[in-house]
Amino acid sequence: MKPMKPMKILLLGCDGQVGWELQRSLAPLGELWALGRRMANNPQGLCADFTQLDALAQTVRTIRPDVIVNAAAHTAVDKAESEPELAHMLNAHAPGVLASEAQRLGALLVHYSTDYVFDGNGERPWRENDATAPLNVYGQTKLAGELAVAQCARYLIFRTSWVYAARGGNFARTMLRLAREREVLQVIDDQIGAPTGAELLADVTAHAIRQASTTNVDLSGIYHLAANGFTSWFEYANHVITLARQAEQADTAIKIKAQTITPVPTTAFPTPARRPHNSRLDTRKLQTTFGLTLPDWQTGVNRMLKEINYGHSV
Repeated sequence: MKPMKPMKILLLGCDGQVGWELQRSLAPLGELWALGRRMANNPQGLCADFTQLDALAQTVRTIRPDVIVNAAAHTAVDKAESEPELAHMLNAHAPGVLASEAQRLGALLVHYSTDYVFDGNGERPWRENDATAPLNVYGQTKLAGELAVAQCARYLIFRTSWVYAARGGNFARTMLRLAREREVLQVIDDQIGAPTGAELLADVTAHAIRQASTTNVDLSGIYHLAANGFTSWFEYANHVITLARQAEQADTAIKIKAQTITPVPTTAFPTPARRPHNSRLDTRKLQTTFGLTLPDWQTGVNRMLKEINYGHSV
């Protein structure tokens, strides 16, 4: 193992769910430059706007980081169907620019991808070397981004699924709102995955960066990173509302109106973008390589619910 020395880290997309948590987890590793898309948020006029590729490259050259962490992306899955050029620029062209600049500097590039690079068939959890076949524009552009990032010598790509955070909107918040408004809820039960907290992604990222920076072994590659276990959106909703009902007994301000949660197929809610049915990810490579044990998905969801004051009695 090499001794750990303070690093200069450039974080892009700092205002998103994952980026927000990365600001916390990366700070102890060294000098952190956390940039968001809006120019007003960035010191010295540095650019983190992924539609401004030349300015983005110049920003990397100005900072000269040891590590680049890209938490920025076009994540509006349905909207990507109507704006494929923009999705491709944000998810593929801009990461390609970062890869070129990382190669020039000899920097480590960390990038996030998705289970949507697979077609969602079958029930076996996807392994890193399984054939990719995205169903929609979002998945296609994220796959193109993976290929671009892999062109630099030192990189870590983390594929994840069903990301949530206490900050901002998420599936759990939506279910809780609907449960207060409606007596009957319909929730999809034929899409299976693992709800994965932005907090977990950020903490594992910091651990992986530290290990990749202190070992003599090249750890570059794609890793599947998701919470342990699997569930459906229907079961996920049931879990959230069950905790809310328990909290309701201790807090009269919480009123759950929903009496029935009905499972329905994906076809009940047509969307512009096709969704994969099987979003299970096999995380054994990540856990073995970095010496990690990933927590059950319920652990992070329960903590998030407590943080947003709906599961505090559990």
